Amino acid sequence: MAEIIDLSRFFARSQKINKKIVSYVLTEAYAAVSPHDGQMVSLILPQTNAGCMSIFLQETSHRFPDEQILMIMDKAAWHTAGTLQIPDNIEIFPLLPYSPELNPTEQIWDEVREKGFKNEIFNSLSLVENRLCDTLADLESDPCRVQSITGWEWIVSTSLIAD
Repeated sequence: MAEIIDLSRFFARSQKINKKIVSYVLTEAYAAVSPHDGQMVSLILPQTNAGCMSIFLQETSHRFPDEQILMIMDKAAWHTAGTLQIPDNIEIFPLLPYSPELNPTEQIWDEVREKGFKNEIFNSLSLVENRLCDTLADLESDPCRVQSITGWEWIVSTSLIAD
């Protein structure tokens, strides 16, 4: 939901201001995928910061407690913050700058946009969040589909055996 504020009422009449400021209320979606088997974890949280990222990492660790997880991420501030709490079974592998196409999760966001939000206007943020939840839940429940979207040959041919 956006709120439009008319700046002209904050300035003297002699100044001509025709600009509008649009402020947004945001919801943030977090996701991680395993291209090898199509497993996916997603959460919808109120912000993008180290605290929310830590919650997401804890949830991922909790869902896969017996797995060693190598998570590929860009170098967004909340991915590299000193306060980020990384569980023992997760290791972060930073992507090179300006290379989001190497992150398989980016393909999930394309799928969410294409299949969940095609040319539609929502009357409230809660309707957007509901659609986002449904779309992500559909993906999480369909590992074959997630694997087909994210399982590029160069990723799935990589050995999963840790030395």
